[in-house]
Amino acid sequence: MPGQETERGKACILVVEDDSSISDVVCSTLSGSGFVCTPAYSGTEAKLLVESNEPFDLAICDLMLPGMPGEDVVALIRSQGAMPILVTSAKAQVVDRVALLRMGADDYLVKPFDLDELVARVEALLRRAGVFRGAASNAGGAGAADAEKPLEYGTWRLSQEARRFEVAGEEVVLTRTEFDIVAALMRHPRKVFTKRELYRAVWNEDAAVEEKAISTHISNIRAKLRPSGTEGYIETVWGIGFKLAELPA
Repeated sequence: MPGQETERGKACILVVEDDSSISDVVCSTLSGSGFVCTPAYSGTEAKLLVESNEPFDLAICDLMLPGMPGEDVVALIRSQGAMPILVTSAKAQVVDRVALLRMGADDYLVKPFDLDELVARVEALLRRAGVFRGAASNAGGAGAADAEKPLEYGTWRLSQEARRFEVAGEEVVLTRTEFDIVAALMRHPRKVFTKRELYRAVWNEDAAVEEKAISTHISNIRAKLRPSGTEGYIETVWGIGFKLAELPA
């Protein structure tokens, strides 16, 4: 089932791409890397698959789709839960990427993309989702014992094992990327993270996207924290990055 750790080759991926030649190459490449792929050639077909509760662990979604725009497919998938979403598109403008990240996408690849990078991005997203553990799954992260211990900061409480984040006992639902950013900050509450360091802590690799993407995720997190009055827990260190604010004794 999605959300449970499986051996490589068990992860099921929904590939939403209307260009059959691109879909075939993507599915063939991922299948060759041990994943199970289900293609959807329109937004409407993707909608039917998502709403049928097929057990997908990750979605790769193009934006220019017949029947239903890719942006709407992303919004639909995100409304169904926290399944990782990798958007692929020829749109290369930063504003387009930021809009998709705000909508709930976890990562973005600009077409044409390198197939090795595609596989690496898929593996990284699945590692973070707890579906696939590769050789680098613990690089830069917490050890197994640390991952089981809940993190606390002020009224925040984060369970890394259950992937649950609470403020004053009330759950705040975060996307996988948002959760991993908060976890990185809470593991090192006194550290000032550069945007590149935060990216590396979350993706276990050097930044491959504009640093503005991290700012977008931070903005989304703060918006979700605003009702609890704890958005100020995340402090901007101008010219450097982000850190957790000093709490009164």
